[in-house]
Amino acid sequence: MVDEIQSRMIQLLPRLRRFALALTGDKDKADYLVQDTCERALAHLDQWKPGTSLDSWMYRIAQNIWVDHHRGRRAQGDPRQLDEVENLVGVDGRAVTESRLTLAAVTESIARLPADQQVLVAMVCVEGVSYKEAANILGIPIGTVMSRLSRARQSLYAALTDIPVAAAVPPPIPVSSRER
Repeated sequence: MVDEIQSRMIQLLPRLRRFALALTGDKDKADYLVQDTCERALAHLDQWKPGTSLDSWMYRIAQNIWVDHHRGRRAQGDPRQLDEVENLVGVDGRAVTESRLTLAAVTESIARLPADQQVLVAMVCVEGVSYKEAANILGIPIGTVMSRLSRARQSLYAALTDIPVAAAVPPPIPVSSRER
């Protein structure tokens, strides 16, 4: 049984890493979060209920570790370093720079969201988890998922377009069949 669970955990690693990267915004921190998540899951396998979603359980562990770390970081302050500029040969430097600036702005804007909204953006917008599954993972009503995600999207839209949040009404986002 343990071998089967470990095998399923290994299959989950790419998705868990994407989720961790969306939360942390840093590859190294994401790797540490995934490692901590796996360590904690393996140490507490007795708490996982067979027949329930291993994915959801692992996401929840990752979220709890990240929230605990996030709270500690806020209390201590979060000094950020500027990334070193890389020379890229044979690539349109302007397009690369614009893409990197856009990604940096999005990442920074996500990092400024409240922790509960960051988690939902990572789960739903990055990882593709349905609203219903996100609600189950987090143990909150689906309506709460929808309202938090709506507020997060409005805040991101406002931050990225320099429009005040009260006036920001982002364009409609298509709802896929799995989000219903």
